[in-house]
Amino acid sequence: MAGLVQAPAQGADLPADSDRALRRQLQELTAAPGGPPGAIAVLKRGSRTKVYRAGVARTGTDRPVKATDHMRIASTAKAYSGAVALKLVDYDRLRLDDTIGKMLPRLPRAWHRVTLRQLLNHTSGLPDFSADRKFLALVTANPRRHFDSRRLLDFVAHKPLLFRPGARYTYSNSDNIAVALMAEAVTGSRYEQLLAELVYHPLRLRSTSLPQGYRMPRPYMHGYDVTPPNPPEDLSEVLSASGVWASGGIISTPKDMTAFIRGYAGGKLISDRTRRQQLHWVNGASEPAGPGKNKAGLALFRYTTRCGVVYGHTGNFPGYTQLVAATPDGKRSLTVSLTTQVNKTTKPELLQRLRTVEENFVCALLTHR
Repeated sequence: MAGLVQAPAQGADLPADSDRALRRQLQELTAAPGGPPGAIAVLKRGSRTKVYRAGVARTGTDRPVKATDHMRIASTAKAYSGAVALKLVDYDRLRLDDTIGKMLPRLPRAWHRVTLRQLLNHTSGLPDFSADRKFLALVTANPRRHFDSRRLLDFVAHKPLLFRPGARYTYSNSDNIAVALMAEAVTGSRYEQLLAELVYHPLRLRSTSLPQGYRMPRPYMHGYDVTPPNPPEDLSEVLSASGVWASGGIISTPKDMTAFIRGYAGGKLISDRTRRQQLHWVNGASEPAGPGKNKAGLALFRYTTRCGVVYGHTGNFPGYTQLVAATPDGKRSLTVSLTTQVNKTTKPELLQRLRTVEENFVCALLTHR
């Protein structure tokens, strides 16, 4: 762990957030047992951008990862569904206190009291469809299976809520499926169209999409299962995005994700009135946990580090791990992307190392001029 905090140079210790130390820390992650074949971090301060990279975009080649490479953004996609919903709140098409019973009456009656607010801050109590045994069996039998994304909640429709809505925080992939369905119900438009109109276009995201299949747009950084002593297994095009949809199916690039988080975390997409509601924090961590101390808002997390606060989101998906974060004014931003899945279940020790590296990058973001 110490090697990730300080990097020696010319007989003296460099600060943990110096350029040379940061580059070395990414390299150490790629060299760690179970570490990603590739890693990239993009720091943007105002109009100045710095890109840090380590490893390769594809094993067996020397091609470096690039900020214009596509990748699966995993659960950071939940921030995008949050952006759609909060924009519709601004337009008075949705209210944060609208319920599943009002907007989606076909869903189980036991869920009807759950509000949009509770879906967005993961206090809904909805059971997680992605942990359902039948769903997992279908994915295992055919990873490229095409699911009806709008029926994913059917896998848990027979289950009661985990707790009384609003009583506590539990991260659930079902929440953002319900958010997208609410957005569709109130507008009559497909969620993919709402993303384009309300998020991609205003933030000029030209390399971001929500596919239904398993193919990746070219060029892309390949994502891997890294389980020593086995060689890395390419998972980039193994799974269909239809089985995660609004909870994690978006494909983007580090460049586009930088533009997104600057606008989203900086409040450019929504009114001050709605943003005040978004920034009401409850106890809860993103998945995987982000740097520092985590608190949950509405489709946004607050990361309080030793150097200050950033807002953002994390995500993990077979082959990929993501962090997007920005200062509350959106003027400084950070994205960190790895080409293997790292979380508290699969690789807890590597996650701890990753969070240390992420915090050092946040410090570089906040303290350097």
